[in-house]
Amino acid sequence: MAGNSSKVFEAMGHGALDAVATPVFDFSGNATGAGELIAKINSLKRLIHGKSYFKPVIAKRAARTGFPLIAIGSSTGGPKALGTILSLLPENFNAALVIIQHVDQRFAAELATWLNKQTPLSVSIAVQGQSPAASNVYLAGTNDHLIIDRYGRFAYVAEPKEYPYRPSVDTFFYSLLDNWGAKDAAVLLTGMGKDGADGLSRLKESGWMTIAQDEKSSIVFGMPKAAIELNAAVKVLDPERIAGELINLYAKKGI
Repeated sequence: MAGNSSKVFEAMGHGALDAVATPVFDFSGNATGAGELIAKINSLKRLIHGKSYFKPVIAKRAARTGFPLIAIGSSTGGPKALGTILSLLPENFNAALVIIQHVDQRFAAELATWLNKQTPLSVSIAVQGQSPAASNVYLAGTNDHLIIDRYGRFAYVAEPKEYPYRPSVDTFFYSLLDNWGAKDAAVLLTGMGKDGADGLSRLKESGWMTIAQDEKSSIVFGMPKAAIELNAAVKVLDPERIAGELINLYAKKGI
């Protein structure tokens, strides 16, 4: 995987749904890794055909940190859009970015490394118990759901177990509503299904700046379309303009 990571994420950026190690056959004809491939196929079936399971996290809000948090959800085609946005942000960008990309945990660390090469900001996997910091980018790193807990720190939770998207954009967005003591910005990028649409709608209703990727630049116009149909996006933009909007938005706040 390490030697092929760039090809894997380029493929995902152009429409590949996910990545999985190829099963290997021994001399007896037994396959190693076939179970993982079957599980991945079943997971994708649930993603495409499954129902939405919304389960907001309920807890007390954390104290305001003094810098904004930008939440980004993405799926099919996401790596390419993420790379474009991150490459345009300046090194001294005084905000924390948290990315929920639908990707198996086996590839999350490689994705963080791949994105890190495309931006002056520091990209890493979000660690349990860690507090986000400005000028840093954090990527959900397991097949559990990343959330912000009541203390304003990262946490991974198994619930909702039956949700077809893991990690879930909606689950992270809900945790911001309950636990982040500010109204900042949330972005929903290209992807299959509708994960993140309901959460983006609720964030907009609470006063957050919400942005969805436009149809023309989306590899799969599923998640952004679902958000737009809910009137969840304040603005609908391509990745280049999303980056510019984020810079302009926080420049107006004196950041």
